[in-house]
Amino acid sequence: MLGRIFTVGGYTLLSRLTGFARDIMLAAILGAGPVADAFFVAFRLPNHFRAIFAEGAFNAAFVPAYAHVYGQRGERPAQVFADRIFTLLFLSQVILLGLAWLFMPQAMTLLAPGFTEDAQQRHLAIELTRITFPYLLLITLVTLYGGMLNVMNRFASAAAASIFLNLSMMMTLALAAFFPSVGHAAAWGVLISGFLQYFLLASDLARHGGLPRFAWPRLDEEVRAFFRALGPATVGSMGTQVALFADTIIATFLPAGALSALYYADRLNQLPIGVIGIAIGTVLLPEMSQRLTSGDRDGASASQRRAFNFTLLFSVPFVAAFLSVPEIITRAMFARGAFSKADAAAAGATLAAYAIGLIPFVLIRSAVATFYARKDTATPVKAALIGVAVNVALKIALVGSLAQVGLALATAVGAWVNLLLVTGFAARAGYLDLDRALVRIMMKFLVSGVALAAALWLTARLAVSQLAELSALRDETALLVLIIIGTIAYTGSILLLFGSSWLRSLIRS
Repeated sequence: MLGRIFTVGGYTLLSRLTGFARDIMLAAILGAGPVADAFFVAFRLPNHFRAIFAEGAFNAAFVPAYAHVYGQRGERPAQVFADRIFTLLFLSQVILLGLAWLFMPQAMTLLAPGFTEDAQQRHLAIELTRITFPYLLLITLVTLYGGMLNVMNRFASAAAASIFLNLSMMMTLALAAFFPSVGHAAAWGVLISGFLQYFLLASDLARHGGLPRFAWPRLDEEVRAFFRALGPATVGSMGTQVALFADTIIATFLPAGALSALYYADRLNQLPIGVIGIAIGTVLLPEMSQRLTSGDRDGASASQRRAFNFTLLFSVPFVAAFLSVPEIITRAMFARGAFSKADAAAAGATLAAYAIGLIPFVLIRSAVATFYARKDTATPVKAALIGVAVNVALKIALVGSLAQVGLALATAVGAWVNLLLVTGFAARAGYLDLDRALVRIMMKFLVSGVALAAALWLTARLAVSQLAELSALRDETALLVLIIIGTIAYTGSILLLFGSSWLRSLIRS
């Protein structure tokens, strides 16, 4: 399990690092003005649908079903099942794409109503979204292929695919002078990356499992079971995305730059979510599905407990840093070119609000895996919808006084509600044991996080005065010092609180 986590996490980390390089280019070239806000709407809309239909609901329903057929009946029946799902998936996405292209002006009125007062920005957002929306069709097929490969214990290509998004956008941004605007360059980079990711996954699957082909979609028992799982999973994923849609809709009414602040803060927040939470959840779901299929309930529970420990071990430092020194991080990463220090300060405040919910963000994939592995996609929906209701209500209450920071804070609170409900449902069903050992581990991580945050805050105060004479790279140098001091402080606190034997047993297990 650990080797597969590091495979997925390593490629995801490389993806996030190239993503930061991409975002640095975006910030320097695109800035945080009206064109940037139009592009971020065009970028977020297909990604919202992708999260609903591809990486969210589809993955939760398909991976356990495919793992069950693959493990119980063999490769050939699993291939037939994948062919039928592929056909249905492709047809549904083509229909959605056609409707999106045709009704994009109406969709923009609904999803970005704040742009109606600026006809030029609205027109640009419609044009850019029509360019980016076909990315959804391609990335949905990538998700299908990735799910099949994951069941075969092949994780590398699916984890590495998103690197192409970053490289493609960097290439088109470098050639922005040949496009009508920087927004057009970035949008075409998104679409080109969809083709690159598709061909990467398709070639890997063709070598090791066989690409799905078009087949008449018969509603046999496996396909019906898939749709029974897909329905609740779609509702659950849609609930989460409704909250994110609300961010986009509400932020279009805020002053220019609010959407950009949300975007750049979320990009930093997504580093631990992707590298840690999603990577571990990606490995955990097929492993728990296979163990439960073979009747190994104790092994499935032990895998989930290890996933929780790994997730907290690697995510606590990000929470401490994002809460204690957010503005230094955003200045060092993005404050150059068209992106001002005032823009960085807005993104930093938003990042701190997001960080309040970072623990549930990274834990939720591992928490819901125990339900998805048992083909129960309905129970997590209850928690997700309640979390979304709290989230949206708080957005409306807080946006007036806190602007985009209020939107991020509402998202964090909603994430906590979702996680607490999921773990409560799992404990009540007997899928998760909330014993004293788990509580002690949580408390130790809390103490180590507080100690790290204090060390970073004190170091930052000293660094400001010590580096005041630097005329260039002041924030970058301060961030490097914080990383070094933070690594020493966190490593020491973990060894002191947990001991080296606990670390060795976690790595060996």
